[in-house]
Amino acid sequence: MHTKPLTLARKFVVGLFAVFALLALAGCDDVTLTNLTPSTLPENPSQIYTITLRARRFAGAVQENSIRASLVVNGQNFQMHKSRLGEDLFECDYQLPAGQDKMTYYFLVDYKTLAGGYIRNMQTYTGLQTTTIATRYVLSLEVTRGPVGSRIAVLGRGFTPQDVVMVGNVPARTVFDSSTSLSFFVPAVTAGRNYNISVSNSAGTSPVGAFRVDGASVTVSPSSLSLSSGQSQPLTFTLSYPAADGGQLLDVTTDVPESVIMPEVVVPAGQASVTVNVQGGRPGSGNLYLKGFGDGTITIPVTVQ
Repeated sequence: MHTKPLTLARKFVVGLFAVFALLALAGCDDVTLTNLTPSTLPENPSQIYTITLRARRFAGAVQENSIRASLVVNGQNFQMHKSRLGEDLFECDYQLPAGQDKMTYYFLVDYKTLAGGYIRNMQTYTGLQTTTIATRYVLSLEVTRGPVGSRIAVLGRGFTPQDVVMVGNVPARTVFDSSTSLSFFVPAVTAGRNYNISVSNSAGTSPVGAFRVDGASVTVSPSSLSLSSGQSQPLTFTLSYPAADGGQLLDVTTDVPESVIMPEVVVPAGQASVTVNVQGGRPGSGNLYLKGFGDGTITIPVTVQ
């Protein structure tokens, strides 16, 4: 006699439980959260960084304009404001405490839904997010092509005198201009190719971009040298074009360093030639070598008596 009422009661409880379960599950998909803040942000003097969230409303049950987003950092809630860039975007300007270069945070979103004629307060949140502040970063190369020996600027932030610019796998002669600028002279690599440029130091390597090394020609006069010890003779290097800003380094080496005394060879900016004096040292014979021009290497025989 009591079986039927008990069964009805069980059906009612089970049905009620199912309704609440469905409502709870529906809340999980009502609003989807996406962190649009880059994982790395460049440092700025004010230490204020814009954190951006997308809170997309999918379910029709979510009440329009009911979404309220907060940024939570170290247990503190910071209200986010709707962005002018998009309907579903929320922003918050957060000032990072002095001495910190990383922030860990999550997003908390409250909203209202209408289900079964009832308005319900809902809440969802993300997992922990991390954004690192880059005290060192590279913006760009001043130019993207040039011949061997050209002086090229690299623009960025956080440079140090220990930085070395790499052209492919070849270290270039690097000049520390300031914390926001480096320069390097294109080393004697094979012309007619593109090379990946990077900046390296003990902390790691930062990619810069691609650089094309163009072919160029140089004439040297005289084509050979015959000197006595202590005697000097002029040697002229002539480009087929005027050197660009910063001048053009002609990296001249020799296999008889004790027999040849000569200064560094740099063609001044705007000029196409430079003359240096080569002085004879100890007696010997060998060559001067200029790599990266013509067919690859220009050889100047040297004899010192």
